[in-house]
Amino acid sequence: MKKLVAFDLDGTLAESKQAIGKDMAELLAKLTTHIPLAVISGGDWPQFEKQIVARLPEDAKLENLFIMPTTGTKLYRFDGEWTAIYADIFSKEEHDHIVTALDEAMATAGFADDQTWGEKIEDRGSQITFSGLGQDAPIDAKKAWDPDFAKRKKLQKILQAELKGFAINVGGSTSIDITREGTDKATAMAKLAEHSGIATKDMIFLGDAIYPGGNDDPVRAAGIDTIKVRDPEETITALTGMLAFMV
Repeated sequence: MKKLVAFDLDGTLAESKQAIGKDMAELLAKLTTHIPLAVISGGDWPQFEKQIVARLPEDAKLENLFIMPTTGTKLYRFDGEWTAIYADIFSKEEHDHIVTALDEAMATAGFADDQTWGEKIEDRGSQITFSGLGQDAPIDAKKAWDPDFAKRKKLQKILQAELKGFAINVGGSTSIDITREGTDKATAMAKLAEHSGIATKDMIFLGDAIYPGGNDDPVRAAGIDTIKVRDPEETITALTGMLAFMV
């Protein structure tokens, strides 16, 4: 039996930037009374607070929940209130270099003039995220924009040539997450092991982007047990099965 269950957020626990559903919230709350949980994703703390924390019922054991924004470059724990344990923030020089490279790469790839809803580039402190249609794009538009990942893989290749020393990972339905080199969800799992005292061999990770180039795939590549899910409904099925063995 595993001792900790970790998750991606968008596409795994909820639709892109949407709050978790009532069934998911109740299931996660039940799980926290039996086993520690962790959520590792590209969004920043306010997104996690809106999508997950605010939706959990009162009986959730929040002390058993590890929140790891910006691909695990931040960690939040609950001890009467939510507190940042660490944050690996970019310097101004790193930030400016990444933003300039993104602007140039979008123009080279031909994405600069696409219709957008909100900002395409978001500074999350320890991560800079490109969103192909903007931060506030409707879900249907997001799903239709790059279903085969071709657009983002093209942009990823350009950025990898320009941003030496940084990790460029495809995530979500329209996004690319940029962190320092060597930073991905596998290193986040290693940090989680350090802070939780639970070895990675005793963890399991669920994500929808466990494929070559996907931002969940480094967890699998690191030898940590994973479950690839198609969507939140499939996650509920997997977790319901896990819970049956805990009660």
